[in-house]
Amino acid sequence: MRLALGLPFVLAGCAMTSPVPAPVSSTPVAVYAAGSLREVLTEIARDHEARTGQKLQLTFAASGLLRERIEKGEPAQVFASADTQHPQRLAAAGGWQAPQVFVRNSLCALTQAEVSTTPQTLLATLLDPAIQVGTSTPKADPSGDYAWELFRRADALQPGAYATLDRKALQLTGGPDSPRPPAGRGTYEWVMDQRQADVFLTYCTNAVAAQRQLPRLKVVAVPPALQVGAAYGLTVRRDASPAAADFAQALLQPPAQAAFARYGFGAP
Repeated sequence: MRLALGLPFVLAGCAMTSPVPAPVSSTPVAVYAAGSLREVLTEIARDHEARTGQKLQLTFAASGLLRERIEKGEPAQVFASADTQHPQRLAAAGGWQAPQVFVRNSLCALTQAEVSTTPQTLLATLLDPAIQVGTSTPKADPSGDYAWELFRRADALQPGAYATLDRKALQLTGGPDSPRPPAGRGTYEWVMDQRQADVFLTYCTNAVAAQRQLPRLKVVAVPPALQVGAAYGLTVRRDASPAAADFAQALLQPPAQAAFARYGFGAP
């Protein structure tokens, strides 16, 4: 999958460096965001509400599914996607501003305790017929698209690797019909606790969160030759309230960027 870089982005005609507080709206700002942003964006939103008095309504799901819901008429005002393609598609159709990259992420391998692998041996582990490889669902969830890009990179290193990984990968999360974890359980921690996969390719931030919830899991870095950088795109509806533009601006400011960094996200 071709990964887009940052695009020009202007929110309600305001500069990104010196946000001016918007008037408080009586209607909560509807923010749709990638599931991998749940923890950090919940914290940022709480701080924003305390600072400005503006209420926010957060909706989290796979970015592709959120984009489809927006296209069907759901009233999102801010869309924070785990890629730039989904917000760019909204912008191309009209009604949404061109997206800007606001954070970055990387892929890691989340493994069961008994799986012995390192960054250097990760590809051999993924290709091992005895190893079940889990991913998210391509097209619905960018994490799945990034995993398939990793498979393409693997093929350049070892011809035939793509066909093997494409055939064996289990699309366990992020799809419209993917099973949901019980209340209070993290998606990736639950999937691995249920032993649906031996190795799960996901964002490093997700992998670290899952390990925190289930310490027996291991997080293995993806080697540079296979690594796929994830650029997260932010866009605002063109007719959104000033309060929506104000929140989107806040995500690019130092306090929010510091919060993203604490959760393991990279700078734009």
